[in-house]
Amino acid sequence: MIRIGIFGYGNLGRGVECAVKQSKDMELVAVFTRRDPKTVKILSEGVDVCHADDVLSFVDKIDVMILCGGSATDLPKQTPYLAEYFNVVDSFDTHAKIPEHFANVDAGSRKSGKIGLISVGWDPGMFSLNRAMGGSILVDGCDYTFWGKGVSQGHSDAIRRVEGVADGKQYTVPVERALNEVRSGSNPTLTTREKHTRECYVVAEDGADKAQIEKTIKEMPNYFSDYDTTVNFISQEELNENHAGIPHGGFVIRSGKTGVNKENTHIIEYSLKLDSNPEFTASVIVAYARAAYRMNNEGMCGAMTVFDIAPKYISPLTNEEMRAKLL
Repeated sequence: MIRIGIFGYGNLGRGVECAVKQSKDMELVAVFTRRDPKTVKILSEGVDVCHADDVLSFVDKIDVMILCGGSATDLPKQTPYLAEYFNVVDSFDTHAKIPEHFANVDAGSRKSGKIGLISVGWDPGMFSLNRAMGGSILVDGCDYTFWGKGVSQGHSDAIRRVEGVADGKQYTVPVERALNEVRSGSNPTLTTREKHTRECYVVAEDGADKAQIEKTIKEMPNYFSDYDTTVNFISQEELNENHAGIPHGGFVIRSGKTGVNKENTHIIEYSLKLDSNPEFTASVIVAYARAAYRMNNEGMCGAMTVFDIAPKYISPLTNEEMRAKLL
């Protein structure tokens, strides 16, 4: 059995716990939290809930530590540090800072002789693999990535920080016209605004200036200013009833040409439709935790991404079963 630790217990941590329960070759050993452990109720019986400060007392009791903190401030510090003691897997998703994060985790992992597997999920992660595969096969072509329709947790948080907003959620929505253009094989050049729209559902505080809230949201740089954005004001009851979930998904499309005169068009499309973004992300992470454990047992160490992992390492099947059932 692969002994798993969960570091951080929010939506993603709970998703990891569920995914471990479904994995017959894994067992959850402990959950680590920065909160008072007595206040944290988990789904699994007989599993330790410990303060994050006590994590090093489990060095010989956990095979893979799965980090479930945020990419902004948690993972840049936590993953390199814990990589000095455990095989680790995280879902770091600040794309521009992945090279820096990789180097920091690599230094920690090589100190310990462990594996530090970073940026695991669906984007980065599964979408990254599909972009790599598509570009390798259709070398004369273009990549397109669409996200949604789904809840963007970062953008939703940005809405809730606007003065006068009591609560809110934001959905990223692909523009159907742009999707159809890409699927036609015409290889269009698309702007940010042409690819996605943003739909906001906002609960305003009593007496708040709704016109000012809408203006602030639509003009917010790095979040909404580059998109056609719709702001819908609704009640807290309607938000709770109709927007309680965290769905998401998207598409990776590679459109390319082959032939002497580039006369043949090919489309590779990978799509996801997810009822729960954190639970699906957690399922990906748990599969790759299996890979970290197996590869470290073979003597490998250092930082890695999904590009470095052969499919056989993430599958619960044996190599013989994979050849017989999947090849």
